[in-house]
Amino acid sequence: MNVLSVRDLNVKINESHILHGVTFEVPTHSVTALLGRNGVGKSTTLKAIMGLYPSSGLIELNGQSIAGKLTYKIAQDGIAYVPEDREIFASLTVKENLSLATRDENDLERQELVHALFPELTTRAAQRAGTLSGGQQQMVAIARALVNQNEIILIDEPTKGLAPKLVTEVADALGRVAGATTMLLVEQNLPLVKRIAQHVIVMDQGRVVFQGGPENLHDPEWVHAMLGVSGGHK
Repeated sequence: MNVLSVRDLNVKINESHILHGVTFEVPTHSVTALLGRNGVGKSTTLKAIMGLYPSSGLIELNGQSIAGKLTYKIAQDGIAYVPEDREIFASLTVKENLSLATRDENDLERQELVHALFPELTTRAAQRAGTLSGGQQQMVAIARALVNQNEIILIDEPTKGLAPKLVTEVADALGRVAGATTMLLVEQNLPLVKRIAQHVIVMDQGRVVFQGGPENLHDPEWVHAMLGVSGGHK
């Protein structure tokens, strides 16, 4: 069963036609990676799904259309979004960041899940989020998406700009999250994608050019042709 279906999605920003009939599906209880070179429309796709950009086409969550809805209603329907730049509240504590995102304070099961996935955030609950490391801030951003019972989480480049050690920390956290929720992940870190993704979508120039399993990521020639980078053998 597919939790998210996108068909013939088009986005125009000013005079630029960014997405050209993007079509794909995200199976439930899985991690789907959205890949492609820089500037091909990956982040725009996530923002269009969230209603942050006007679009045309079909977007369905569990078979129900969400196209044209306001962003906060899409969030209420069960789509969580972790933006590329994290956008946490730096002056608030970790606990306050999570509390602001929580729709049901009595959902102890979700709170326990977040504490189990991110034990470090529990020990830093009283610390201002702006004083955390980049990796810890990313964990706060992901944790905010997990404090509610959502159908799917959209995560945009969670390891971008992080030092190698912090990339490993965030990758480990995402590996734990992957077992707890359906995820659509935009990510350039191929070893991470190979580790946690069950499905791969590749975009180029605003279009989907490949959908399938992650096994092709182990073929350096395919990776170079599709993504323009060295695939290596990791």
